[in-house]
Amino acid sequence: MKIVILDGYSANPGDLSWKGLEEMGELTVYERTKASETVARAADAEMILTNKVVINREVMEQLPHLKYIGVLATGYNVVDVEAARERGIVVTNVPAYSTDSVAQMVFAHLLTVTNRTEHYAIENRQGRWTKNPDFCYWDFPHMELAGKTFGIVGLGNIGQSVARIAIAFGMKVKAFSTKSASALRMLGIEKATLEELLSTSDVLSLHCPLTDSTRHLMNHDTLRQMKSSAILINTGRGPLVDDQAVAEALAEGRLAAFCADVLTDEPPKVDNPLLSQPHAFITPHIAWASTEARVRLLQVAIGNVRAFLNGSPVNVVN
Repeated sequence: MKIVILDGYSANPGDLSWKGLEEMGELTVYERTKASETVARAADAEMILTNKVVINREVMEQLPHLKYIGVLATGYNVVDVEAARERGIVVTNVPAYSTDSVAQMVFAHLLTVTNRTEHYAIENRQGRWTKNPDFCYWDFPHMELAGKTFGIVGLGNIGQSVARIAIAFGMKVKAFSTKSASALRMLGIEKATLEELLSTSDVLSLHCPLTDSTRHLMNHDTLRQMKSSAILINTGRGPLVDDQAVAEALAEGRLAAFCADVLTDEPPKVDNPLLSQPHAFITPHIAWASTEARVRLLQVAIGNVRAFLNGSPVNVVN
């Protein structure tokens, strides 16, 4: 089998190994692939692995040998799964490999806002504490999380992991979820409508899938229903949030802070209004990228290829 990885750098910039795939076929790894390069690079491939390189119907029609597409992620919107099904091409993904890492990033962001440890570390490297007339100083009010309300939109694997951490902090957890109220009670979570979540949450974290109904879930109208002291966190999908609406809410003091690991455009455009907001805390889509999570990602992706070659494909999405 000829196996081509179109954009391997983000998952494995060189600290991990593709050896498992090398043992199963003729492997070619490209760090990055432009859309204009996709067909030429995959021309003779029977198996493609992709993270963000789009494999649509037009691309598939030009790849007559293609039998398998492995997505190096959980989300598989970069592949036209219907076109693949019509052509008998198996498409797989890697589910739930980064749950703990993403949940950890949610609280890394939250604690950045509530405690500002990096701010003080930078100040003290510059000698501020050594010159301080008192034994302590602070530049921002610090928030204690215990007793606050943590709202979650979407209660899949990541949402549930986030809920467990919030409960451990002593927070009251509410969720807008399709799960029943009794099922949520067993997890120590109160079921709420979206309107209730917006109006009562001190922290609101987004963990729902991106669909037509959730695109720009956080917009001018929904943001106006939130407390002005609230913190909004998005580690789900960038388009769940209207960037301009959030930037305006921050600028006008209608939202205390916005934390995000994902944006609508990635990389973002230079004029993205969130990048210049002092109360917007943006990380470059790295919540999934812990070493441990990437090791799991490669292990599952390699396992998916092995299972396909053995005639019993797993994690098939089409």
